[in-house]
Parts: sequence; C-alpha cells; structure tokens
Amino acid sequence: MQGRDVMGAAQTGTGKTAGFALPILQRLMPLANTSASPARHPVRALILAPTRELADQIHENVREYARYTGLKSAVVFGGVDIKPQITALRQGCEVLIATPGRLLDHMGQKTVSLAQAELLVLDEADRMLDMGFLPDIQRIIHALPARRQNLMFSATFSTEIRKLAEAFLNDPVLIEVARRNATAENVEQLVFRVAGLEAKRAAVAKLVRERQLSQVIVFTNTKIGAGRLARQLERDGLNAAAIHGDKTQQERLATLEAFKKGEIVVLVATDVAARGLDIVELPAVINYDLPYNAEDYVHRIGRTGRAGASGVALSLMTGGDERLLADIERLIKRKLPVEALDVGPAETRQRPERREAPEARRERTGAPKRRRPDAESRAPRAIGVSTDPFFTEPYVPQAAGPAGASAQAGAPADAPARGSVAGPRKTNRPVAALLGGGRKA
Repeated sequence: MQGRDVMGAAQTGTGKTAGFALPILQRLMPLANTSASPARHPVRALILAPTRELADQIHENVREYARYTGLKSAVVFGGVDIKPQITALRQGCEVLIATPGRLLDHMGQKTVSLAQAELLVLDEADRMLDMGFLPDIQRIIHALPARRQNLMFSATFSTEIRKLAEAFLNDPVLIEVARRNATAENVEQLVFRVAGLEAKRAAVAKLVRERQLSQVIVFTNTKIGAGRLARQLERDGLNAAAIHGDKTQQERLATLEAFKKGEIVVLVATDVAARGLDIVELPAVINYDLPYNAEDYVHRIGRTGRAGASGVALSLMTGGDERLLADIERLIKRKLPVEALDVGPAETRQRPERREAPEARRERTGAPKRRRPDAESRAPRAIGVSTDPFFTEPYVPQAAGPAGASAQAGAPADAPARGSVAGPRKTNRPVAALLGGGRKA
C-alpha cells in the first residue's frame, strides 16, 4: 500500500493470492468506474503466472474479489483460441492476469497496451525467473513504465533467484511469513521404500484403498509416466485421470474441474499442477517419483493442508532415490521418516495374460478339433494358363518382299501377320484443310 517493491515468501496455502490481490484492488478503487468505454479501463495492474492453470485460478479469485467494485479483470494464456481474449482486451480491464508467452503474442499484435500499468506482480517468482522465462520477463518489463511497483511472491526463494530479482527490484521489502523453504507443520510427511517399479505402481493403489483417500494427487516426473500410471490405476478399478503438458488446455481445465467436483478420485499430474492450485480440503498427495528439484517437493505437498487444514504427504522411493531424498531433507532442514512398504505378491500388478492358443482353448472347452485338410486338398490351386499361341510360340519376324507375301498367302487379307501385335491397318481418312489436309506432297 506504500508503493514499495516487495519480495514475499510464505508457505503454500497461506493465501498469497489474496495477499496481493486485495491491496491491488484497494489501491485501484479510486479509479473504478462503470463506463462502457474501453479507454476508461486501461491496464493498471499486470499479474504474471508461470502456468495456465494458475493464471486461470488467480483470475477467478480476482473476479470474485472485484465483483462489486466496478473494476474489470481479464486473463490471457496459451493453448486456447486467441480471438476471445482479443475481444475481452478490447473491452478494457484494470487488472490483467497472463502467462508470459501469450502476453507477448498480444503485445506483438498490438491488442494490449501496458503504457499505464502501475503495478507488476510475479507470482511463483522462482519459476518465473528461471532461465527459461527470463528473456520473456525482460521483454515485458521493458514495455512497462519505468515508475511502477514490483511485487514478487513465492513459497521458495533460492540464493540465485534472490540475486536475479535484485536486478530489477528497487530497494525491496522482504516479507517472510515462515523460515525459508519451509513446509506446513500441519502436513504429515511419510516416505515408503518399495522394491521396484512394479511394486511402486501397486503401492499407489494400496495406499489409496487402505487409507480410504477420497481424493489424491499423484505426482510423476514425466508426462509419459503420468499417462501410463493413470491407465494402470483405471485397470485396477480406481477412477483416475492424468494431466500434463501434452494435454490441450481444454482437456486440462476439464480434468481439473472434474477433480474439484469429486468426479475423479486420483489425479496423476506432472509439476504443471504443483504451482498454486487450490483444491478445497484435499486430504493427501502422493509423490510417485521424488522430484529432481528439491524445491518442487515443497510446492507438491503444498497442495494439501491448505488454509490451516490437515493433510498427508506420502512419497515412494526405490534404491536409486537416496540422493533425491537427501536433497529434499537438506532443503527443508528436516529428517523424513522412511518405512518399508511390502505390497505383497497379491498386490503386485500382474502382467496381462497372453492370448490363449486355439488348440489349448479347444482342449479346455472340449470342442471338437478342426479337421486338417489332406495333402491333395492343401495343394495350391493351378493358375490358369493362356492357350493363345501368341504367348507360347517363339517370336517369328515377318518376312519382307514376295517371300513374306507367300508366307501369308493363306491368311485373310485384313488379318495381322503372325507374331505381330498390331491389328489391321486402317485406311486413310480425309482430313480437313484447316487441320493440314488437302495439301499434296
């Protein structure tokens, strides 16, 4: 509210979105109006988010907060048709929520102007300022007015990110609700050691059933692994679906909406769903794969135990995950209890049975065996041979002169010569003068 730049760090689920959205709306309230002119509703606050799902969720919260204020909001992100977004931008909005890539698309098409922006918010700043996002962020910052307020919010701030943020923040105020990279105390964290990959897949189904989890998010490190695990859980009788980067935006939003409504029990996801998503009263999350980046562990387990509620974070590990577990414990400064989980031979997923051979199936059912045809009937059918001597007799060239004429004396006058493929020669027909006829040699 004082106009100073802010770096905010807090545990996930503590209301960071409301922490910056409500003060922004309060600051813009003197500029609110009910005019239908787009010129009266320029972009004054820009909120950038790393993922499409997080951008859409922030927009829902801001729209709800500003329902009776006269302030307009809009959201733009990739993966969907850009035309409806252009229409919304042309109607004007004071608060714009966007992902960097799609915002640059609109800036290139001159469908949005940031000349009057007063505030810039980077939500989940550690991912936004990652090396992959940094060029886009710099292009957007250069298009903003020099005099503005910058705010950065995230659950984790590494030393490198802090140095990078100081490059464009002006004497920022550091606000830390809890110690750096901390996890919520109301989330129970357990690690289960399993024998191998097959046991790990069976362990997910066992934990969901034994703990009677009504809803759970299962995190994997790869998109292929997420899709494969969701299909296997479906075959095990659990209502599961996958969400990852290869899904279209419509499919991802539809899957998330079905999960929020309780229509899906197990949501298998990559880290695309680990940032900022707010699932009401989510009881548990399962780390099918320990994350390669230890900071992602904090964001993953932050999907449960939100707003003071209790939650459970279960992680599965095999013999090769010792280093990943050590990195996580070093980051959160906490030793995680490790237990052995024996899924048993009955729990281990069996390979699909091979298709039964026809002979074995007939022996089992008592059906009569099919009589094999004898050798004579199995002989290949004879291929028809033409009786035309043209195809059987050797080629005989046509004799020239009287000898050739006497050789063909017994043949009809219009019959072709023996060994020739040409038919009877046609008589010359008159040709019109326009086409070159009538001229004498």
